[in-house]
Amino acid sequence: MGEIKLQEMQACIGYKKEQSSECISSLDLEMDPLNVPKLSINLLFSSLIFLLPLLIWLKLAKRKTLNLPPSPPKLPLIGNIHQLGKLPHRSLRDLSRKYGSLLLLQLGYNPTVVVSSTDMVREIVENHDIVFANRPRTTAVDILFYGCKDMVFTPYGEYWRQVKKIGVVELFSHRSVHSFQFVRDEEVELLINKIRGACLKGESINLTDMLMLVSSNIVSRCILSHKNEEEDGCSKFGELAKRLLILFTSSCIGDMFPYLRWVDVLTGYIPSMKAVSAELDAFLDQVIQEHQAFESNDQVSNKKDFVSIIMQLQKDGMYEMDLTQDNIKAILLDMFVGGTDTSTTTKEWMMAELLKHPNAMKKVQEEVRNVVGNKLRVDVEDVSKMEYLKCVLKETLRLHPAGPLMVPRETNASVKLGGYDIPSNTTVLVNVWAIQRDPKWWENPEEFIPERFENSSIDFKGQDFQFIPFGFGRRRCPGMPFGVVAIEYVMANLLYWFDWKLPAGEIAENLDMTELFGLTVTKKTPLHVLPLSHFSF
Repeated sequence: MGEIKLQEMQACIGYKKEQSSECISSLDLEMDPLNVPKLSINLLFSSLIFLLPLLIWLKLAKRKTLNLPPSPPKLPLIGNIHQLGKLPHRSLRDLSRKYGSLLLLQLGYNPTVVVSSTDMVREIVENHDIVFANRPRTTAVDILFYGCKDMVFTPYGEYWRQVKKIGVVELFSHRSVHSFQFVRDEEVELLINKIRGACLKGESINLTDMLMLVSSNIVSRCILSHKNEEEDGCSKFGELAKRLLILFTSSCIGDMFPYLRWVDVLTGYIPSMKAVSAELDAFLDQVIQEHQAFESNDQVSNKKDFVSIIMQLQKDGMYEMDLTQDNIKAILLDMFVGGTDTSTTTKEWMMAELLKHPNAMKKVQEEVRNVVGNKLRVDVEDVSKMEYLKCVLKETLRLHPAGPLMVPRETNASVKLGGYDIPSNTTVLVNVWAIQRDPKWWENPEEFIPERFENSSIDFKGQDFQFIPFGFGRRRCPGMPFGVVAIEYVMANLLYWFDWKLPAGEIAENLDMTELFGLTVTKKTPLHVLPLSHFSF
């Protein structure tokens, strides 16, 4: 009897083992390719379905606890992009008047804060300058500027400090700027002779094109000892530089919508940038090799360009950084992009405003001619004595800053500004154009009145926050001295040698001052003028 029960128990145990084995075997057969049982996958999905709404809710709850700046209504997906318009600096000024001087916009994927008041700029500089010292990294900057190895777009940090020191101390110091006066002399003389030819024929000229040519040639000769463009328009560097500027100012869908980066490939935008970058890279390599060969042959010249200066710094190891060839090329491109369009745009607006205001034109020409006298050329020392000319330049920069929204910044940490919470990694646009036309700081802000700067201590060096055409704080433009000297010298010569009129049938009061937004804000219609010789040749 006992044996029978023992057998039954053994049989039962055997049956259960068999069932267990079948169950395990069944589970083994249902393993997924990653050897994770389906039961575990189902559990994971169930957890995600439960956790995802919770995470979204927590993110929204956290966002609601932040005191964010006011925002205009936005559309799904694109956010506030449609509100920028063709002239963003004007559209953003209008939005700021309605919602406040600190705005939060959603430009596609990018949260963007717009600063439109002197008080906010002052608070940034005095309390949070380091937090606002980064730059957003865009596709164009990454491809064209060697992965942000330049001066303007490189992230804030030790590398940027060293590169900026090179710019301020070596490239844009008073001594260095003065050393390139021979380039300005030669290029301005060519410009004056070309305009004289038009005078003799009684022809009007496209002054915009002429100003672009002289600006780009001065900048490129100082940088590379190469002209950007010859009289016949033939120059490899000039052609590549134009393509770079066009691509740099084009819209990149992937920067606003990262999940649509493939569109920039299909449209040819990214392949075009890579092609231009490769050609510029080869050209700059050749320029550097030419300079190296020149130095190795013990040929010494007192007329050194920026390439020579930087290569000497690299050779001497004067700075605590390893200047690679890519670093050098990125810095050189920076200087060309930053120095050409801005200089041309300022001179173009300056002449347009003088043509539109004959009294100011008469006053500045009388000053220039009284200072120079009957000399055969305008000296740099003469220009330093032209106080009203400097007032005209300041008023032009106030009304027409070349970069009305400045180079964008990016917060590197969360910060409070104007009582609002600004999250980390937020793009920051400073509307210089709106600040410099703020009636709180400027009387008759929309009018061209150079006299407002007479007997005034207000300057554009970044300390007067209502007047910041070259930026402010740590990341203000280090090339300001170089640009200002070139603008003043070219304009002094144009005003000394020639009288200026609009072509027949055009009235000064009706001169078209419509803007065109790009890398800089230029006149939409080029400036055509009729030069009249003031002296007999």
